[in-house]
Amino acid sequence: MRLLTFQGPASAEVGALDHDGRVIPLSRTGTPGLASLQALIEGGAATLDQARDIIAADGERLDPGSIHWLAPLPRPVQMRDFLVFEEHMRMAGWRGAQLRALWGGPAAPAEPLPIPPVWYEQPIYYKCNRFAVAGPDSVVYWPLNSTVIDYELELACVIGAGGRDIRAEDANSHIFGYTIFNDLTARDLQFREMQGPLGPAKGKDFDGANILGPVIVTADEIGDLGPLVMRARVNGDIWSEGRVGTMHWSFAEIIAYVSTSETLHPGEILGSGTVGGGCGLELGRFLKHGDLVELEIEGIGRIATTIHAPHVTTEARL
Repeated sequence: MRLLTFQGPASAEVGALDHDGRVIPLSRTGTPGLASLQALIEGGAATLDQARDIIAADGERLDPGSIHWLAPLPRPVQMRDFLVFEEHMRMAGWRGAQLRALWGGPAAPAEPLPIPPVWYEQPIYYKCNRFAVAGPDSVVYWPLNSTVIDYELELACVIGAGGRDIRAEDANSHIFGYTIFNDLTARDLQFREMQGPLGPAKGKDFDGANILGPVIVTADEIGDLGPLVMRARVNGDIWSEGRVGTMHWSFAEIIAYVSTSETLHPGEILGSGTVGGGCGLELGRFLKHGDLVELEIEGIGRIATTIHAPHVTTEARL
């Protein structure tokens, strides 16, 4: 199933896409457990079966262009973002050092430094601001104290069945589905504050910083993640392209690590981190006012974000 949340006349509603791309308003049927996508996830297999029955019936259909799409989970119960792509891990730190050098910091090394051993020993992550979520086709108002604007092309998995001390070999059964994640980053704020060394904080904590959507595709439909192509376009031009299969840590391994001595809950979102070459930092170029950023992942869809930053009218470059 391909599930979404959209703005109804009075409140957010849950929908599903049929084979023709039309929206089936699941929540309008009055079926218990379909009042929100979070409720559907928490309802487990029984609620999914109810949704399938509604999708199979000859009921109401909406034009997808006639609704206002929201993030599938507008306020997730929890968000964590990982750093599991080796190329991004290698390049982002080096490029960050180049940025700091431009701002008067120490000279950057001539080439990327070795990746710290801990990265190969355990998945690394931070907790995102779950209140800073926006949906597809959104406008993000960039922080006025930032001029280095970046996107990050990521895949996210959504937890279905919760649990604690989940084994990696059992973890895939705890995944509800997958969505696209654009982890917007104010690079100047990020690299300043992370000298602390804590963070990221304000480099990623601003309204609309976490873009999710357009749908959550259930795990049974998405199948093998490895071959899925990930792309980023800026104003129609391809800036980034990669594959999900280049993840060093799998979502199963991530789930096993996070659930160690800690209970995971239905609806939690785990971001993959940026695919190699999947952000402006790695490319040495950044966004500006009015840029349209489109992220797409094969089998899931596309999300678009327009950057509103009238104080940033030229593209910063390394």
